[in-house]
Amino acid sequence: MLYLFSGDDAKNKLSAYEKFMAASPKDAEIFKFGRNDFNEDQIESFYSGPGLFFKKSFVVFSNILEYEETRDFILEKLPRLAESESSFVLLEGKLGKPILDAFKEAGADMKIFELPKAKTEKFDNFLLANAFAVRDKLNLWIYFRQAVDLGVVMEELTGVLFWKLKDMLLKKNFSKFSETELKNYIKRLSYLLPEARTKGQDAEAAFERFLLEAF
Repeated sequence: MLYLFSGDDAKNKLSAYEKFMAASPKDAEIFKFGRNDFNEDQIESFYSGPGLFFKKSFVVFSNILEYEETRDFILEKLPRLAESESSFVLLEGKLGKPILDAFKEAGADMKIFELPKAKTEKFDNFLLANAFAVRDKLNLWIYFRQAVDLGVVMEELTGVLFWKLKDMLLKKNFSKFSETELKNYIKRLSYLLPEARTKGQDAEAAFERFLLEAF
C-alpha cells in the first residue's frame, strides 16, 4: 500500500500525517528513512514479502524525492510499493505534476496540501487620472504612491492620464482646467517619459515631478 502526503502547506500536511499514523495498528512496526539512511536492499526487503518478526509494517520516507538518486529508485518501484502488504508512506514537499501523475498511476492514496496562492492586487489607473481631472492633489499623491507600491509601470499611468485629459478636451470639459492648460498637459505627457529616458533620468521621478508641479 502506498500513501503520499505532499505540498507546501507544512502545518496541515503534518497534521494529516500524524492523524494517519496515530490510526495505524498498535502492533505495527514503523521504520523511518531519510536521505542519509536510505538503503535500497533494506527497502526492497519490505516490499518483497511479509516480515519475519512483525505482521504489519509502515515504512515512512521523509523528503527523499528531493534527491535524484533516491527519487529515481522510488519512482521505479512505485508499482511494487503499491502492491506490497507493507504500507509505504511518503512525507514530501511540493511536487511537480510528472511525479504526482506517477503516484496517481500507481494507485497511491494521495493527500496534497497546497498553500493558497497570494492574490495579486491590481491598481485601478483611472483613480489617479480621475483625481488629476478634479484637481484633487491629496488623493492624486496617494494614488500615485499606491500605484508605485504595486509595481505599476509609468507608461500605464501616463497613458491613462493622457487619454483622460484628451477626452476632457474633446468634450470641452473646462470646469477644472482651461483649454490651454489641457493642451499643455497633453503635450507634456506625450514626451515626458521618452525625454526623461533620453536624458538618463528615472521615469518614476519624472512623472512624480510632473504631478507635483501640475497644480
